Amino acid sequence: MTACLADTIDPAFEVLAPAEATAPFVFNSPHSGRIYPRSFVEQTRLDFPTLRRSEDTFVDELFLDAVAGGAPLMRALFPRSFLDLNREPYELDPRMFEGRLPPFANTRSIRVSGGLGTIARVVGDAQEIYPRRLAVNEAIERIETYYKPYHQALRRLVGRIQRQWGLAVLVDCHSMPSNSAREDIARADLVIGDRYGTSCSEVVTDAIERALSARGYRVVRNKPYAGGYITEHYGNPAAGLHAVQIEINRGLYMDEAAYERNSGFEQLRSDIRAILPELFDAVSDGLAPHRAAAE
Repeated sequence: MTACLADTIDPAFEVLAPAEATAPFVFNSPHSGRIYPRSFVEQTRLDFPTLRRSEDTFVDELFLDAVAGGAPLMRALFPRSFLDLNREPYELDPRMFEGRLPPFANTRSIRVSGGLGTIARVVGDAQEIYPRRLAVNEAIERIETYYKPYHQALRRLVGRIQRQWGLAVLVDCHSMPSNSAREDIARADLVIGDRYGTSCSEVVTDAIERALSARGYRVVRNKPYAGGYITEHYGNPAAGLHAVQIEINRGLYMDEAAYERNSGFEQLRSDIRAILPELFDAVSDGLAPHRAAAE
């Protein structure tokens, strides 16, 4: 899928299902969408390449082999700069809108303060997206049309896997810029976020770290990315629901200025494909017996 403009985005997301589910995993790529609503692009103050800077470009493709391996992959087709699925549904900055936000909107979160709420104010290094305020009704329409159906479908998907297997592991797939001024980002190839051990069993986190480290990747946990809304709100290990976030350094697989795959793309995709059976086996061996005993 290449980046493009469209008058409408229908469908707004896809669930790529395996011929047969062979493991209790769901892979999710909420920020890799590259179909931009034409009306959205026309109302911004940024050129198209700059507007794309918050994309997790190609992340969905890096994990695509999970489907052939026996696990579903869900991905958004619209971009993060238009609507961020890894936020609360109404995490909104009142300074962005004309009119009064709903009383239940979260207007004081750290993410809102940084311009990265459900409707983002900035992309990249704090570049303002809009030249003027948006109508509140537009924010509500995006949430009703795109956000809520996506999360309804994701919860159904995770629930179906849990009913089938007695547990479910949601892997939330993301990327991070390689040119960050933060040393902890620049020196890591991948960051695994499990909300400091609260969103999933260490069996899951240990298996991911072990498999990636064995292939030479520099892997760190939770710093600077411990997991966002999806990891926090979908993970409930006591109920057999495990959620973990993976952030991949974009320099490993793409030219970030040209939005093109680089020579490392196929190797990284191959490595991800190779570790999937290891993750599936580790969870089956480490979690399924505990789940059966609890039941």
